Amino acid sequence: MRVGVDVAPLQQTQAGTARWIRGLLAALARRDDVEAVPVGWGGPGRLTAVVRDVLWYPALLPRRARRAGLDLIHCTIYRGPLRSRVPALVTVHDLAVLRHPDAFPAWTRLYARTWLRPTLRAARRLVAVSEFSRREAVELAGVPAERIDVVPNAVDAVFGAEGPAAAGDYLLAVGTLEPRKNLPRAIAAARLAGVELRVVGARGWGGVEASGDGVHWLGRVPDEELAALYRGARCLVYPSLYEGFGIPVAEALACGCPVVTSGESAMAEVAGGAAVLVDPLDPAAIAAGIEEAAARRAELVPLGLARAATLTWERAAEAAVGAYRRALA
Repeated sequence: MRVGVDVAPLQQTQAGTARWIRGLLAALARRDDVEAVPVGWGGPGRLTAVVRDVLWYPALLPRRARRAGLDLIHCTIYRGPLRSRVPALVTVHDLAVLRHPDAFPAWTRLYARTWLRPTLRAARRLVAVSEFSRREAVELAGVPAERIDVVPNAVDAVFGAEGPAAAGDYLLAVGTLEPRKNLPRAIAAARLAGVELRVVGARGWGGVEASGDGVHWLGRVPDEELAALYRGARCLVYPSLYEGFGIPVAEALACGCPVVTSGESAMAEVAGGAAVLVDPLDPAAIAAGIEEAAARRAELVPLGLARAATLTWERAAEAAVGAYRRALA
């Protein structure tokens, strides 16, 4: 079974989607029942991204797949061909653009209004990264649940409880600086708790800033440094308004870092009972969650380590191969 895996999104992001693509590709490469062939087009510029959406996915990707003799195309985001002789499987990380369109740039909103639902409905099968995203695809795109498989995210080996820990008494927030990450309320909660907040993440859009008294923006950092920050933190504060998975939650759990996160969208599913869940719209509730996480640290850390141990790339690859077989059946 030769599967073309779309790596074009790696030109645009190094965040959660990129981790999923790289981790899944590496795990597929260790199997002998599938040949995963990376396919991609274009560079990192915004104009190139638009051209990729209107040319690569509808026309060039199906043509390349056919000429390469591929059995299946695995589109790793919710872009894909509307028609293709080679069957296409399309991934749904989340459908936040349909739930919270104002939190996205103009081109993404336009794509969502025009091509997103037709693309999902045209795919032979969908892959969702969580049960939550699976339900969203059913509700918002009208795709039957039986046509959707769950291929979850996993935790990279660098994120573990053993290793260096960053110094200091601080809270940690991780995520691109964009509106749905809810950083202003995380900052307000940290101030209520009276603890320094360190923020890791690339600059995004929407005018979100990680600044002010007691806030230190570190930008993007290498994974080894991020793991040390997780290990040293009082807790991860992740009050995102909407996520299809929430990789920082899983990474923090794997590093023995207590987690305070939203009781919304996919975060409760990912944490599996190993995190403190809060109302993301209430800074006081987030601050109370920070205090609770500190008080329950001895309980939460082993629960988190056990939960993270179930999130492996081998498990994800097994689920993906099952989806490929069903797409070709």
